[in-house]
Amino acid sequence: MSNEVIYSASWLLNPDAPPVAGGALLVSDGSVVETGTLSALRSRYSVPVVDYPGSALLPGFVNAHTHLELSHFPSWLHKSPIDYAPHSFADWIIQLIKIKRGLTDDDYCTSIREGVRMCLESGTTAIGEIVSNPAMAAYYYCSPLAGRLYFELLGQESGLFQSKLAAAMAVVLSEEVQTLPPGLSPHSLYTIAVKHLATIRDASAVHRLPLAIHLAESRSEADFVFDGSGDLASSFYPFVGWEHFLGNPSRCSSTELLHRHGLLTPTTVAVHCVHVSASDAAIIKMSGAHIALCPRSNDLLDVGRAPVALLKKAGIPLALGTDSLASNNSLSMWDELRFALETFPDDLSEHDVFTMATVGGAAALGITATSGSLDVGKRADFQVVGHFDGDEKNVLERVMRDGRVQEIFVTGVRYEGNTPS
Repeated sequence: MSNEVIYSASWLLNPDAPPVAGGALLVSDGSVVETGTLSALRSRYSVPVVDYPGSALLPGFVNAHTHLELSHFPSWLHKSPIDYAPHSFADWIIQLIKIKRGLTDDDYCTSIREGVRMCLESGTTAIGEIVSNPAMAAYYYCSPLAGRLYFELLGQESGLFQSKLAAAMAVVLSEEVQTLPPGLSPHSLYTIAVKHLATIRDASAVHRLPLAIHLAESRSEADFVFDGSGDLASSFYPFVGWEHFLGNPSRCSSTELLHRHGLLTPTTVAVHCVHVSASDAAIIKMSGAHIALCPRSNDLLDVGRAPVALLKKAGIPLALGTDSLASNNSLSMWDELRFALETFPDDLSEHDVFTMATVGGAAALGITATSGSLDVGKRADFQVVGHFDGDEKNVLERVMRDGRVQEIFVTGVRYEGNTPS
């Protein structure tokens, strides 16, 4: 076929296979047709070859938890008259809400586009995106990114919650071409009334909608869910006018509460999971849910560190996410995985973080059929990574720690800037 091209490099790195020296991909119509060594593919196909000597070919990364609509947050903050000096998790949420109250749809549109660019330029080709306004979905559909859109739900009062759910379902059930499959994102157990959890569970089950939820992110959340104490009750609830919803603590962990209401399933992504116990980990493992870790966001917000050793011992499938630029310094998964290596040196290896950033993220989002590895039939989303030294014994380690992105290909098309070309 005239559109077939072989891409080759000194190494081909896939998460579930050993490094291939002199590896190559045969790409056609945006998909991977065959992989192997360059010599083997050349012997079977008389097609153009694009070679990257001294470099490695890797799958595009899967960022399992993003809020691209907040990509311009640093700029908004700089321009805002609001004094941004949060001293607690609740303070940070309040300041975020204050900033968002001054934004327009145009602000969000340009912010989403910038977030898409930042992801692609740093090697991310698929995202698990939280969408607070379903009307913005079209801006993701016209991007080259793969992944899933999780439409955010929140509200203590029934009116707000039902309006959020109705807006989300209107997009989910519309006939508009959806290049990214949908899901629902109940924001957290401190922003959604317990009485609404069954409704979310049923909507998820009936329409086969995966879930993503911020779970056990902070001690503030843990205290609030258990006994109604802490800064969420004393600061956040009065700020949003929810004081009259206080007084009915669940007397259990956030994980247990989600489990009681059937929201932990094999298609649930539990995001953060900083404050989980051994019994919580056992529940998550039993449920089949995935966890998306966001270590830099947790560090910046000073909410603690996820018990990675516990989660790994429990056998819970892990992914990696950058969260948003309201609580992180970049959207680069390279920055995230390297921070994870530094933060959890005894618990995470280079192979661990490579897996989390590729097939782990794809599994969490339910997109393994198209993304996460350079296997035959999947999207030809890949990175060309150079500037590393290493022999066959440690090439993956050197790439993970020192490699730099040189080129990005999305569905076999070289990314040139704002759009693939």
